[in-house]
Amino acid sequence: MPKVKGYIEIDQERCKGCGLCIHACPTKVIDFAEGFNTKGYHPAEAKYLEKCIACGFCYRMCPEVCITVYREE
Repeated sequence: MPKVKGYIEIDQERCKGCGLCIHACPTKVIDFAEGFNTKGYHPAEAKYLEKCIACGFCYRMCPEVCITVYREE
């Protein structure tokens, strides 16, 4: 079975900074962004994409559905 790898994108304007995706990520790809979005929230940001395994845990945990997972094989 080929190893699945990929990356994620987080819509920072929709993110409310709950941190659920950060805690769900097994490879610690996600962290809080340095700044704030236009709504005043401290959004999550994909910082270490080279470690992303495209597992989708972050997508499943996000209550705002602002994470998109892209998979490559």
